Amino acid sequence: MARYAGPDCRRCRREKMKLFLKGSKCDGPKCPFESRPFPPGQHGRGRTKETEYLLQLREKQKARRVYGILEKQFRGYYEEAVAKPGKTGEVLLQILESRLDNAVYRAGYAHSRDMARQLVKHGHFLVNGKKVDIPSYRLKEHDIVEVREKSKELTPFVIAQAQAGSKPIPAWVEPIPAQLKFLVHSLPARQVIDTQVQEQLIVELYSK
Repeated sequence: MARYAGPDCRRCRREKMKLFLKGSKCDGPKCPFESRPFPPGQHGRGRTKETEYLLQLREKQKARRVYGILEKQFRGYYEEAVAKPGKTGEVLLQILESRLDNAVYRAGYAHSRDMARQLVKHGHFLVNGKKVDIPSYRLKEHDIVEVREKSKELTPFVIAQAQAGSKPIPAWVEPIPAQLKFLVHSLPARQVIDTQVQEQLIVELYSK
């Protein structure tokens, strides 16, 4: 499966904002964005004419990079959102948020979405009692996600238990750290999704 293998901090600099792709490193003084808050490359400090198309493209790229999704899959999510009732941009974000790897990150069991994706791919999670190792698996209302019994003593989950409550958790998931599980109360509405993207610009880009 294709995936981005370059430096994560370069992606933050390209979008001119922290995307929090490296977990705790993003909050510390060693974050490269702190010392180089401009786009990478030879012309990173130069002025760029911000056309309407460029603004739309940057929002789409930003969303892709936050959730760690390649273009083909992202376009598929957009087409699915178009076919569903409701505002296309909000439905698109709801689809992205309901991915298993994102929910694991949101529930506080991984420091970043990349880490959550790796934990899922290694088969450490059960969804409604069945092992799921597909990061893009879509959760539904009332799903129960838990760490497999034989995985609970692994370092990432021991740390997750020790740090429970140290970061805000969205209302649509309810972590139960003592049992290393979380409940999906509902699919998230736009007002509880803190991803800093203007989804309408993405819709405008794809609808041309």
